[in-house]
Amino acid sequence: MSGCLQFRMSESKARDYYSKEPKQPEFRTYHVGDQKINFVEQGSDTSRMVLFVHGSPGSWSAFSDYFKDERLSDYRIISVDRPGFGYSDFGWAEPSLQKQAEYLKPILEMNGNTQKPVLVGHSLGGPVIAKMAMEYPELTGSLIYLASSVDPELEPSNWYRYILKFPLINYLIPTSFRVSNDEILPLKGELEKMLPDWKTIKSPSVVIHGVKDDLVPVGNADFIAKKSVKSDVELIKLENTNHFIPWSHKELITRKILEQLNN
Repeated sequence: MSGCLQFRMSESKARDYYSKEPKQPEFRTYHVGDQKINFVEQGSDTSRMVLFVHGSPGSWSAFSDYFKDERLSDYRIISVDRPGFGYSDFGWAEPSLQKQAEYLKPILEMNGNTQKPVLVGHSLGGPVIAKMAMEYPELTGSLIYLASSVDPELEPSNWYRYILKFPLINYLIPTSFRVSNDEILPLKGELEKMLPDWKTIKSPSVVIHGVKDDLVPVGNADFIAKKSVKSDVELIKLENTNHFIPWSHKELITRKILEQLNN
């Protein structure tokens, strides 16, 4: 059961998945201190970059279908395994959003294009890309938030998450869920630390959120629009839509990515 719930795609499975595609994504790794970061990329080093950052749990493969989209084939597409997920030291959570931003900074520094990268973050990937924009504005272009969990006041208590920390239960749950639990428990405090810095974000932003999202309340979308006082924000609320918009609304998201790439 644990093996089936790892939320990751191996390099061999990826080769099979993209075997009939004209372009084949490549697996890459680098280290920041002791932290290994795995990412998958496709396209020329000098092409305009799009960086996808997944939620919790998840991995680079959350955005695997975007690598198949011909409209994005002229760009450098990168999807990363956040710390503790996929093949980035799987099983070892990093609760600090500051650290997560630091660990992903080298990808931004790989940009070989004169224009800044477009960052796309789903769920917990949303505050990660926001933190990157706060810390590294000189490296960060447009931001696209997908059902992002950013408002500390809207973080649920989720009492059961503390039970999952009990040693026996913690041992029995799948690794990806344990890592997810370990980074979500302190998330409210991490989001509170970010509150003073929202006003520093100048990147154009697109916020897409489902009105029927039962995991991350749609009020998070309003929070981004309200707090990003120096950013041009496009707010899109999708009726009758839940949390899983990277898959249910790929067409809309791809269109918004292309709009930002061509701005």
